[in-house]
Amino acid sequence: MAQVLEFKLPDLGEGLTEAEIVHWLVAVGDVVAVDQPVVEVETAKAMVEVPCPYGGVVTARYGEEGTELPVGAPLLTVAVGGPAEAGPAAVPAAPEKGAGDAESAVSSEYSGNVLVGYGTAGPAARRRRVRRTSPAAAPAPAPVPASAPAPVAVPASVPAPASAPAHQGPVPVISPLVRKLARDGGLDLRQVSGSGPEGLILRADVELALATARDHRASAPAPVPVPSVAPAGERVPLRGVRGAVADKLSRSRTEIPDATCWVDADATELMAARAAMNAAGGPKISLLALLARICVHALARFPELNSTVDTAAREIVRLPDVHLGFAAQTPRGLVVPVVKDAGRRTAESLTEEFGRLTEAARQSALTPADLTGGTFTLNNYGVFGVDGSTPIINHPEAAMLGVGRIIPKPWVHQGELAVRQVVQLSLTFDHRVCDGGTAGGFLRYVADCVEQPAVLLRTV
Repeated sequence: MAQVLEFKLPDLGEGLTEAEIVHWLVAVGDVVAVDQPVVEVETAKAMVEVPCPYGGVVTARYGEEGTELPVGAPLLTVAVGGPAEAGPAAVPAAPEKGAGDAESAVSSEYSGNVLVGYGTAGPAARRRRVRRTSPAAAPAPAPVPASAPAPVAVPASVPAPASAPAHQGPVPVISPLVRKLARDGGLDLRQVSGSGPEGLILRADVELALATARDHRASAPAPVPVPSVAPAGERVPLRGVRGAVADKLSRSRTEIPDATCWVDADATELMAARAAMNAAGGPKISLLALLARICVHALARFPELNSTVDTAAREIVRLPDVHLGFAAQTPRGLVVPVVKDAGRRTAESLTEEFGRLTEAARQSALTPADLTGGTFTLNNYGVFGVDGSTPIINHPEAAMLGVGRIIPKPWVHQGELAVRQVVQLSLTFDHRVCDGGTAGGFLRYVADCVEQPAVLLRTV
């Protein structure tokens, strides 16, 4: 007899608590194999395909494309252990809760994988389940049809009506962000009704409850008429990559006491050196790769800027390797891919890796590993046709080098006025890790290397 198993959105790593369904790869009634990708989701880090660890027939899908689900919410159900050709009509429409032997019956059809390329050797050991026989135990909630209205959250300051008692037992919340939001707002989650699967409390439920509580307090002395028409204007949800960028930049501005210094440099010799290298044959060298080589040499002289701050321990952690991030604009927004071990790479290797990551960013094919682990960021905002900027540090890094456009400008060269290729360089740094003298020394060394690339030949 077939068993219906529920596959939930797995923990995608990197502290991610939710993901948006971008595209379903299977439909109800389709036969899926073990570890076959069934849905494409977008997290705050990247787009990933999620494989199903069960093999069988898809009997239900949860969430339409564009829906945001928290980690642990049901994704789909699969009927396993029966003939595939029987289709969904031959199996129950929903998983049987408390069927303790369901997993053991299909252990040969379970992989334990949660992402392509990851997984375990087999299913976790089955534990004996102890059923509670308390008469006060509430029955399992009935499934809510898609057309049913979302439940109304109850604010902390308004007592729950008799028909909607407070939660008895553990509060159905998965996301730590939701718990923190409720705690900061003084909201008792036991008085909130969840609109997620099986009553799961989502961020929207908490925000609605807090807003309702604020309205209730404001209207207590003298009721204020509430406008029935929402303010005009387009509303763009802060989620996915855009939401992650907003959260990270806000955290950077809140935690890091940053400062910026800048200098103009004559890049004529650097441009000539690149042209000579490319004219000599072999793989072409990008300007970004030469700037990256200058960065890693400067960080070797000023290691304070290749560090992070452990606020809990009140310590500066100087990092041994340089993993160089670079800002890349994509159709999905700004991302910062990371070139690992940039200090050990040649100009040719850096050019190749920059090209690979840039193309992957354009195709939305960057993995979470490609977007994490950076220790220093190189931001070439000159591609946007601007000369200078005061960028926000990519938290938890300690510094970012900005490069403006390289354009012909009047410049005093060897005592005479000449037209030279000039660039503005800026350094935004965490003032906790170093003072202005160190930051100025780093930026001056970078400018010297840009003006005279032969300076790098003296670096051991």
